[in-house]
Amino acid sequence: MFTRIARRYDRMNSLMTGGRHHAWRRIAARAVIDTPPGPVLDLATGTADLALELRRTDPGRRVVGADFSEGMLREGQRKLAARGERAVTLVAADALDVPFADATFAAVTSAFLMRNLADLARGLAEMRRVTMKDGAVIALDIVQPTLAGWAPVFNLYFQRVVPAIGALVARDRQAYTYLPRSVARFLSPRALAELMAEIGFRDVRYRRVGLGSIAIHVGRV
Repeated sequence: MFTRIARRYDRMNSLMTGGRHHAWRRIAARAVIDTPPGPVLDLATGTADLALELRRTDPGRRVVGADFSEGMLREGQRKLAARGERAVTLVAADALDVPFADATFAAVTSAFLMRNLADLARGLAEMRRVTMKDGAVIALDIVQPTLAGWAPVFNLYFQRVVPAIGALVARDRQAYTYLPRSVARFLSPRALAELMAEIGFRDVRYRRVGLGSIAIHVGRV
């Protein structure tokens, strides 16, 4: 599914969020600044937007972007080449079985990954495993808003308008019908923070942005 929509993924993100997805990635990238020296792993890197934001925010870092969709990786590689970015390496990998040794990365980031994991606890455990001591795991994802008056508007938009835009722009209604369904069944931000703590993360915190429709979680290792 993600390979099908790869060529139109960036355009859809900008249309759906009014371009705000870049600001949310900047917030996530800034959380990496106070982690130990070392490389960063960006899981579900997609077309490499967060990987590039990590480099802009902290230019001394090397970044590995991993995704299991080769179509997304191809689009990401084109973007890196167009920008002359040589400090980001893209690899094909499964977030449930990360192909790196323990404590390899100063931080592990992701944007819009958590809802899509077949086994969320296992994915979080893998992220923690490959993160070095005092490093951080930073996750940005869409959540159900709770703001009075906004939640029903958000649900109407997400469940009716987004699939229609997906059919018109991405030519894939199915993919953009899956998107709101994945949000509807996802954990609340509080529940995700509690799960991270159960797995062994410390100092877990989260921040809502986008009128409460986006949550950015940070957990220390």
